[in-house]
Amino acid sequence: MNKKTAVVMFNLGGPDCLDAVQPFLFNLFYDPAIITLPNPFRWLIAKSISRKRAPIARAIYGKIGNKSPILQETEKQRIALEKTLNSQGNGEYKCFVFMRYWHPLAQQIVEEVKTYQPDQIILLPLYPQYSITTTGTGIIEWHKWAKKSNLTTPYRVIKDYPDHIFYVQTIADMICQKLLTLNDKSEYRLLLSAHGLPKKTIEAGDVYQIQVEMTCEAIMRELKEYNMEYVICYQSRVGPLEWIGPSTDDEIERAGLDHKKIIMVPVAFVSEHSETLVELDIEYKELAIEKNVQDYIRINTVGDQQKFIDGLAKLVLEN
Repeated sequence: MNKKTAVVMFNLGGPDCLDAVQPFLFNLFYDPAIITLPNPFRWLIAKSISRKRAPIARAIYGKIGNKSPILQETEKQRIALEKTLNSQGNGEYKCFVFMRYWHPLAQQIVEEVKTYQPDQIILLPLYPQYSITTTGTGIIEWHKWAKKSNLTTPYRVIKDYPDHIFYVQTIADMICQKLLTLNDKSEYRLLLSAHGLPKKTIEAGDVYQIQVEMTCEAIMRELKEYNMEYVICYQSRVGPLEWIGPSTDDEIERAGLDHKKIIMVPVAFVSEHSETLVELDIEYKELAIEKNVQDYIRINTVGDQQKFIDGLAKLVLEN
């Protein structure tokens, strides 16, 4: 009898229409991994922040079709991974997707997995670098709903893959393809940009920043023949807390002052969504123009490129 394996891929998620923006934001800020206060204070703060930020966020999503594309992008990855696993592995593999802050939520996917009746479950985060605010909270959410649903099938977690060769080489290959089209590579600076976190999260022991640096150093080892100048930087800051740096905004301004052209590389996102399609492609490009950066190139996320999918499949099979 063939063993059945459920592979549960998970990511942050995003609103699927403009009406979903405010409840999506509430779910995000109500997460105790994001706002660490006890209730009722966390509930009140989540309500306040989501109400205030909703108009800004709706304007952002309005620039990319009035919704986040992350679920559709993840669905492509799910289909590709399931096909690869069933062609390479023994037994039967079925891939599922849940999102932390918007549909499909863990509660729904737990029931779908339970109906599938797998012999084993692999939890596969679509966050290459571990953080309690991303992978950690996703695992907690899955465990909570699995327990409530009495889903007792054993599961294993692929915690992270920050410097795994399949991820690093997929990014490096895309950078190389772009570098080959440039006449004078010395005019360019690579900005390796990751989503930021508050400093207090890192100081509490979160390994995210260390793992982002591992990713970037591994990418640069793959690119050593080009001897490219690079900077690791962090984007998407919100709120009054001090965040890890340097900020991507500041590095764009510095590139302008140094008369450097920019190649922007997202190193912590595996699919396109608002932080890439709006923040990197629109807002930061406008900032680069304003700061007299003469060229601004953005490298795509890894998406469903086969090298990346093959690497995920290998991780699953090894587990």
